[in-house]
Amino acid sequence: MKISAKDIAPNIIQVFKSQLKGKLILPSDTNYNETREVYNAMIDKRPGVIATCENVDDVIAAVNFGRDNNLLVAIRGGGHNGAGLGLCNDGLVIDLSGIKYVEVDKLNNNVKVGGGNIWNEVDKATHEFGLAIPSGMISTTGVGGLTLGGGVGYLTRKYGLTIDNLLEAEMVLADGSFVTVNATKNTDLFWAIRGGGGNFGVVTSFTFQAHPVKMLLGGPTLWPIERVEEIMAWYDKFINEAPEDLNGFITTMVIPESPFPEHLHNKKFCGIVWCYLGDPEKFEAIFKPVLNLNPVFAHVGEMPYTALQTMFDGFFPKGLQWYWRADFFNELGPEVRAQHLKFGSAIPTALSQMHLYPISGAASRVGAEETPWAYRDAKYAGVYLGVDPDPKNAIKITEWCKSYYEALHPYSAGGAYSNFMMEEGQDRIKASYKHNYERLVKIKKTYDPENLFSVNQNIIPE
Repeated sequence: MKISAKDIAPNIIQVFKSQLKGKLILPSDTNYNETREVYNAMIDKRPGVIATCENVDDVIAAVNFGRDNNLLVAIRGGGHNGAGLGLCNDGLVIDLSGIKYVEVDKLNNNVKVGGGNIWNEVDKATHEFGLAIPSGMISTTGVGGLTLGGGVGYLTRKYGLTIDNLLEAEMVLADGSFVTVNATKNTDLFWAIRGGGGNFGVVTSFTFQAHPVKMLLGGPTLWPIERVEEIMAWYDKFINEAPEDLNGFITTMVIPESPFPEHLHNKKFCGIVWCYLGDPEKFEAIFKPVLNLNPVFAHVGEMPYTALQTMFDGFFPKGLQWYWRADFFNELGPEVRAQHLKFGSAIPTALSQMHLYPISGAASRVGAEETPWAYRDAKYAGVYLGVDPDPKNAIKITEWCKSYYEALHPYSAGGAYSNFMMEEGQDRIKASYKHNYERLVKIKKTYDPENLFSVNQNIIPE
């Protein structure tokens, strides 16, 4: 049974505070409410103690404090997790936002990144060298959370998931020890953190393989929502046969008032957001089938990789209400497409939408047991996003997402990408790791037998 931080003697809190280079923030501090805020404003958790760490020693001190005082412990990197799993009530939050650096090794195209960095900081640094690391679709996402869950994004078909490009990590374990994990050191842990989430320790640094990406051809194409079944059937065949230089995720969405043309505003559409990394001279021929479908809007052109990565940041600032549900899919058959028409035609708020991210190409060539990410044979990672600035609409967006999920789950592959999951129960977690779950349990028992790191999509050391 965990205790509340308020029951810890003040002198013990004071000793802990003296051990930190960073700050220790308590509910009585004036900056407490600001510090406990996360990306999803639907989350309102109240930690008993927040340790804002600035170095590895701070993290070790925080882990030891949480363990020795029997506190619930949450680890926060970028604070982007939809379910709010970077926070906890009454316990300790180990906040990594002060551990930030990006070191680019141009000789080997390797990049070492602090555990508290967010992706736009990394992208800016690597872009100067004409490099990029496969990540997600929003640049304000934290490096740690996205990486430990898998990492699906624009570069997935060409260069794989983020975890497929992780070379090494440094981490603090539940016993307070500091270890390096890679292909030759602590290989069981290295396997586990490539998709197993924050279950095994606090990762203070990541070293990635970067790839030559500077400029690309990208942007959105749109069709009226009434055509979603037709476009989705075409897309299902096209994207899986397309060169791996081409990626594009399909979406149902409402077009905002800026920066799109006025005649599109506030109408529902089926869209595809493209990313092409290949020879520009070949793009016209590759992209011709898309234009033959007569999109009502096509704004695809040359841009820096960083421009594509930040394209949607402005629509989704911190402080919105969010609710997520998700599934993997092996096919987009008639029944699936019919449900996308139904729910895409009934999007409840202007920012709510559905995305299907292809995980074909390089990501699909990694074995289903090489990392915990078990659904290498699935075609798509799907997610339903209920989003709105007004808390009064929280129930509306939540019900739409749940209904969308319930209608399509029977046609799914069974599990979901863990970074797209809310707190949905242990059966859902097991379904999402499939055959890899028991191996994760074994590693969890070895390194965190008391389940200190439990505020996550939890692997329970049964």
